[in-house]
Amino acid sequence: MARVRLTDVARAAGVSMKTVSNVVHDYPHVSAETRQRVQQAIDELGYRPNLSARRLATGRTGMIALAIPEIDHPYFSEVSRRIAEEAARRGYRVLIEQTLSDTDAEHAVLRDREEGLVDGVIFHPVSMGAVEIGRLHKDTPLVLLGEAAIPLTTDHVMIDNVAAARESVEHLLAMGRRRIAFLGTVEGDVTVSTRHRLLGYQEALSGAGIDADPRLVLRVAGFSPEDSAAAVRAALADGLEFDAILCRDDKFAVGAMAELHAAGCDIPNEVALIGWDDTALATYTHPSLTSVAPDKQQLARVALELLIERMEGHVGVGRHRIVPHSLALRASAPPLA
Repeated sequence: MARVRLTDVARAAGVSMKTVSNVVHDYPHVSAETRQRVQQAIDELGYRPNLSARRLATGRTGMIALAIPEIDHPYFSEVSRRIAEEAARRGYRVLIEQTLSDTDAEHAVLRDREEGLVDGVIFHPVSMGAVEIGRLHKDTPLVLLGEAAIPLTTDHVMIDNVAAARESVEHLLAMGRRRIAFLGTVEGDVTVSTRHRLLGYQEALSGAGIDADPRLVLRVAGFSPEDSAAAVRAALADGLEFDAILCRDDKFAVGAMAELHAAGCDIPNEVALIGWDDTALATYTHPSLTSVAPDKQQLARVALELLIERMEGHVGVGRHRIVPHSLALRASAPPLA
C-alpha cells in the first residue's frame, strides 16, 4: 500500500500542506475547527511523518534522547511514558538511556555519544553538578529534569520539592499529628531532592512551633522497599514514638506500610503515611496511599516545548520552569473532616 503523504492529508482536509505541518508539530496558532478537521484526516488516512524525508530536508533525525537514572523506578517509568507520548504527538521518537546515577554514564550523555543520532536530549542528572553540565554541554539542545543541577546556560524543569514537603507535613499537623518522622536519608545519597524534601519537612515543623527531633529522620540502608521496611522495624524496636511518616518516595512508603501492618499499627489512626510521586503503587496499597503528586503530564509537555524551541534555534540563558504539584489525598492520610 502506498505511503500516505502530507499532500494527501492536505487534500482530504481541504487545507494547505503548511497547515497540516503546523498541526503535526502541534503549533498553537491553528484554530480548533481546522485542527480537528486535519486530525480527522490524519486518523482516517493513517498518516505518519516520514522521518527519513524530514532528516534529508532539515538535517534532523526526528529522534530525541531521554536519559534517566532508573528505567524500572515507578516515577521515571511514568514520566518516560508521558514524554514519549508528548514527543509522538509532535512527530518525534524517543531513545531512552539509563544512567543508574553513575557519574561516567551521566558524562557520556553530554559527550559525543548522542551527537548526530538525536536532535535533542532530556536529561535527569543525579551525580553531576551545574558547573560540570555547563562545561560538558556543547551543541546538542538540552533540557534538564529534577533538582540536581541548574546551570545558567541550560533549560530546566522541576517541581518545588521544598513547598511540596512543607504542605505534606502541614496536612499531617492539621490531622493532629505531632511526632512526624521523615523516611528517610540514605547513606551515600547524592540526590538534591532528598535534601529539599527534608528542608520542607523542617520548615513545616518550625512553623508549627515544633522542634525537629533528629531521631525522627530515619536512616535507610538503600533505596528499596525492603530497606525502608527495615528502617521502620528498627525504629519500632528502639521504642521510637511517631504518629505519622513522610516518605521520600512511594517505594519507601510501600515498605513502611508493610512493616507497620506487621507490627499491628492501624493506618492512619495510629500512624498516618504520605508517599511521594503519586505513582500507580499508591492506589494498590491497603489502605490507599496519600502521595505528593507532581503534574507529570505538564512536566513532560513543558520539557518538550523547551527542547523543541531550542532545536528550532532559540538561544539565550537557561529557562527555569516549575510545574505544579498537589497532594493526592487517600486513606493513609485522608482529607480533613
